[in-house]
Amino acid sequence: MVGAVQGAGVVVTGAGGGIGAALARRFAAEGARVVVNDLDAGKAKAVADEIGGTAVPGDASAVVAEAREALGGTVDVYCANAGVGSGGTEAADEKVWALAWDVNVMAHVRAAHELLPAWLERGSGRFVSTVSAAGLLTMIGAAPYSVTKHGAYAFAEWLSLTYRHRGLKVHAICPQGVRTDMLTATGSLGELVLAPTAIDPEDVAEALLKGIEEDRFLILPHPEAAAYYQARATDPERWLTNMNRVQQKWEAST
Repeated sequence: MVGAVQGAGVVVTGAGGGIGAALARRFAAEGARVVVNDLDAGKAKAVADEIGGTAVPGDASAVVAEAREALGGTVDVYCANAGVGSGGTEAADEKVWALAWDVNVMAHVRAAHELLPAWLERGSGRFVSTVSAAGLLTMIGAAPYSVTKHGAYAFAEWLSLTYRHRGLKVHAICPQGVRTDMLTATGSLGELVLAPTAIDPEDVAEALLKGIEEDRFLILPHPEAAAYYQARATDPERWLTNMNRVQQKWEAST
């Protein structure tokens, strides 16, 4: 595994905690040079100091240029990990929808726009998108999150099918529940749907590194998500009915 990332210039957005911090630590442990990005400058610096990386705080949509400079001019791996877990229904305020779209999708698009010219010219580059199983399936009680994570997955998929013959490697990480502050913030919904099978952020990082080694696009830290994804595609009526039962169970508990 070391050979794939040793010495590589890696950027991880949203890396002040949770999955992002775990990714930053894991890449550093494999010998990568890591830029730690987070909106919270203090958290970014704490993780960077811990792993011997470089903190580049700020908006994940605008980090590429400064991160590239911090890495000596070249980004080899970009982890579009920053995200917002916006709950709500179709009635959620448009500002909530706009923020979810901006962070969960457009930040990925903007980063790719900045990175791809150099990557395609040299014939190599690796784009890692932290999506969510919600991007393959859905998440009850969280329309903005579910819809925008579908968008994030679709964009990663499009990048892969469009540029893989030109040396671009793309990985979409789609975990279910992960023990982070985002899971805690989901309250009763997370307790019902996600907490029973939740894993640690370090498990997600390990799954990604294994996926990189195996050159796999779809990274499923919860392997059972593959069966759910297949069921959704092959029998959507049954899948929707089963998910509606979960919705009803949650409504009855609140």
